[in-house]
Amino acid sequence: MNQEALQAPRADIYLLLATLFRQAPNSVLLEWLSEIETEDSNSQMSADWQALKQAASQANQQELEEEYQDLFIGIGRGEVMPFASWHLSGALMEKPLIALRQDLTALGFERNDSVKEPEDHIAAICEVMAMLVEENSPQQGVFFNRHIATWYKDLVKQIQSAKAAGFYVVVASLLASFLELEAVALSEQSIAVRSSELD
Repeated sequence: MNQEALQAPRADIYLLLATLFRQAPNSVLLEWLSEIETEDSNSQMSADWQALKQAASQANQQELEEEYQDLFIGIGRGEVMPFASWHLSGALMEKPLIALRQDLTALGFERNDSVKEPEDHIAAICEVMAMLVEENSPQQGVFFNRHIATWYKDLVKQIQSAKAAGFYVVVASLLASFLELEAVALSEQSIAVRSSELD
């Protein structure tokens, strides 16, 4: 299997997670999720895909929209803060966002003016990772370690403990298991790159 074929599923998962965290899934996405083929294995990732498939098949779109609203938007603010700055510094628009913007500029990414949320929203960060994966960028590991590994576990815990969370508990579990695999894979990739540089 060539490198591009290996990267495609990773990019697709990042994009799916970005879509789910950007807004509540519509009926088309729910139908697609309810019909996905899942691996029959004992891994946590496989269990999370199965759980997401089942949750999507049982979901009510109106209720999901209300859940998303309560979790991520709310009145004033939702139960969950999907921003890196909040988890790393306790406030929005802080140093973690500044560092992210600097790295995005260095990588050649420009802010989409139609997007209202700061760039450190988990959906935006997953979208960037998807593009880095698609490009097979050597900066994947650096970006992941700086802007995802430092806070995603706190985000997952916040979702799992939120009163309004139902469907998104399943999404958070998939996020956690996928990013745990990514952390290992990207660490091994970084070691391989450093080893090749020494040869």
